[in-house]
Amino acid sequence: MAQFNVNTHRFDPYKNFKFRVKWDGRYVAGVKKISKVGFATEPIAFREGGDPSTQRLSPSVFTFEPVSFERGITYDLEFEKWAQLVHHPGGDGGMSLKNFRKDIYIELLDEAARIVKGYKLYRCWVIAYDALPELDSEGNAIAIELLKVAYEGFERDIGVVEQLET
Repeated sequence: MAQFNVNTHRFDPYKNFKFRVKWDGRYVAGVKKISKVGFATEPIAFREGGDPSTQRLSPSVFTFEPVSFERGITYDLEFEKWAQLVHHPGGDGGMSLKNFRKDIYIELLDEAARIVKGYKLYRCWVIAYDALPELDSEGNAIAIELLKVAYEGFERDIGVVEQLET
């Protein structure tokens, strides 16, 4: 059975190393890693008095694990500016109640850099920001900046459809 509807010749699933992140209508520079996007729910067990001695299960509240975005440190201020909308260096009075939530759009790209899937994360806000990583005078790694966001839901962009590969 074919795994792809349009490109029935394609055998390999999409890779995870080509992607872009966008918020406020602009692509965010330098993102190198994104944690997984998904949801979970805990089952609620219940039993009616007249039922056999077994439990039924029902879904409870859905939860969305925070998503982390990592990138090498540059002069781009997008991570820091957003983080400061929630926790401003000047104190609570500097928090932006109007602008601290953003929708994030994540694009998964194929090997030819065409968008193959898109996901929109709703009402995201910064819950953690690492401006600097641990520094090591004997190391030789890239300095990584980290932004972690909570979000209240996501959906796949159904407008992104499989394109014919040539």
